[in-house]
Amino acid sequence: MSLAFCGNDNNSAAYNVDTGVLNNGCFLDALTVVPHVFLLFITFPILFIGWGSQSSKVHIHHSTWLHFPGHNLRWILTFILLFIIVCEIAEGIVSDGFNQSVHLHLYMPSCLAFMAAITSIVFYHNIETSNFPKLLMTLLIYWVLAFVSKTIKFFKYTEHGIGLRQLRFGITGLLMLLYGLLLAVEINVILRRRYMCFAHPTEVKPPEDLQDLGVRFLQPFVNLLSKSTYWWMNTFITAAHRRPIDLKVIGKLPIAMRALTNYLKLSEAFEAQKRPQGTLLQGPKCIWTALRQAFGRPLFLSITYRFMADLLGFAGPLCISGIVHHLSKENHTIQPPHLGIYFISSQEFLANAYVLAVLLFFALLLQRTFLQASYYVAIETGINLRGAIQTKIFNKIMHLCTANMSMGGMTVGQICNLVAVDTNQLMWFFFLCPNLFAMPVQIIVGVILLYYLLGISALIGATVITLLAPVQYFVATKLSDAQKSTLEYSSERLKKTNELLRGIKLLKLYAWEHIFCSSVEETRRKELTSLQTFALYTSISKIIIKIKNIKCKQNI
Repeated sequence: MSLAFCGNDNNSAAYNVDTGVLNNGCFLDALTVVPHVFLLFITFPILFIGWGSQSSKVHIHHSTWLHFPGHNLRWILTFILLFIIVCEIAEGIVSDGFNQSVHLHLYMPSCLAFMAAITSIVFYHNIETSNFPKLLMTLLIYWVLAFVSKTIKFFKYTEHGIGLRQLRFGITGLLMLLYGLLLAVEINVILRRRYMCFAHPTEVKPPEDLQDLGVRFLQPFVNLLSKSTYWWMNTFITAAHRRPIDLKVIGKLPIAMRALTNYLKLSEAFEAQKRPQGTLLQGPKCIWTALRQAFGRPLFLSITYRFMADLLGFAGPLCISGIVHHLSKENHTIQPPHLGIYFISSQEFLANAYVLAVLLFFALLLQRTFLQASYYVAIETGINLRGAIQTKIFNKIMHLCTANMSMGGMTVGQICNLVAVDTNQLMWFFFLCPNLFAMPVQIIVGVILLYYLLGISALIGATVITLLAPVQYFVATKLSDAQKSTLEYSSERLKKTNELLRGIKLLKLYAWEHIFCSSVEETRRKELTSLQTFALYTSISKIIIKIKNIKCKQNI
């Protein structure tokens, strides 16, 4: 079959320009090629001759890295832009299947737009790492041209009665919006950095951490793609593969992740709760309020990532169900042509098995990305919280008088439990906090989808889950009581052991070894009994969770 940009059908109206060039769909698609060709021709020499050539290639140290205003927003918009362009390519390929000949204009401009979007973000990354914002003028021109071309195309579709029932109309509108937002981000960089149209550009230095050559943990400072994939760690992984690495090679932590910084943040949160009389509020509410103020924002971000990952997890079964349902179904209902070309609806687009397979791949990829991002933020926040509380405990201990220690007001065992056990429990609470908020969403959405697919039989599994919930709550309460008693017995045992070791000479003098030894062993037996109770309730809890999983699998 011969190829032609506008197709070579005998009765094709693709080349008909009697009513004007802009009223022809093929020429509208050709118009959108201009911005992408402009960017590719301008940036390729800079990327491959300027930064990419071996003769002029200079190693750019991370001390020159500087995020321009709107850095994360630009990356997020670019990722969304790439996804919409992929949908546009797929829509063009599916639409081309309804034609008698190959119409390259349905998907070739989208392929060039995909290449241009990747080139734009690579070009931006190189400009940002070298801290040379004047080259962003090229991207500004590109966003203007792309926005104008998509706006013309969108309004021409509106004039010819093409609406939301046609998928290409919605995709064109989304692309127009994304190009407009990226243009606004570029204008914001100009206004904030003043690198163009201003007499005195704004001088901005990279972060203080990057100026310290000893800081090699670059997760907070790299771009969004490197954060998601941990690409910056390849240097460490390669070095560790060749030879064992030590703490000197790993380097220092950034300032924001150090214990002192998080301690000061937590102290400020406590100080913010002072009453007008200058006294602090007392009780657990005061502590939880301070923790929320100091570490609530990253925890909320982790919960949001987990929600998105759980919602994307339901896309997999839906896509597979759609593939099975539509795999043997042929649907070639041809819509009346507009602007000389055919438009398919969203239902026809999603009825294609290949499209659903691609959507399944992207859904799983995004689900794993959001899930690991949730884990990372929760773990980092929990570790920062533990470091802050341990520092606060040590600071409090240093201000205690010796009378509290000698008279039993505060024992060594209690201090060890506070520093080692209690702070570790709080850290694990932050680790698992996203799961606590995500479980109701998983259950509710899962039951709704099962009811949609299976009908009334899905309510049987939901009933079992509902009946087991009070039992699991009872077991969790007993687990908490057993853990609390274990900590009390452990603290008492450490206290007696410490007293025994301090007064060992007196014990030997009066031959009291067996008496104190029996007392310590009795406390240890109570501690072991409490540990056995804790292990028993843990097993019961795992059995209940296993039963829930079995019922869910049976429903599916």
